[in-house]
Amino acid sequence: MSQQTLDCRNIHCPLPIVRMTQAVRSMASGEELEVLATDAAFEPDLEAWSRKTGHEIVHLEVGDIVRAVVRVK
Repeated sequence: MSQQTLDCRNIHCPLPIVRMTQAVRSMASGEELEVLATDAAFEPDLEAWSRKTGHEIVHLEVGDIVRAVVRVK
């Protein structure tokens, strides 16, 4: 399974969500996108985005840097 990484550290929301949306458009179903973010609003925005789009959050690690892995539907 292929995995891409999107570095959104030091970028304020909603830009990480916008960039994720752009990235998954070019990905195939089942591929995974790792996202690194530092904005505190990213985690709740990510969860809302996942519910809205149907892309699955398969890993979420919250700390100074949020690391999320999303599987494209």
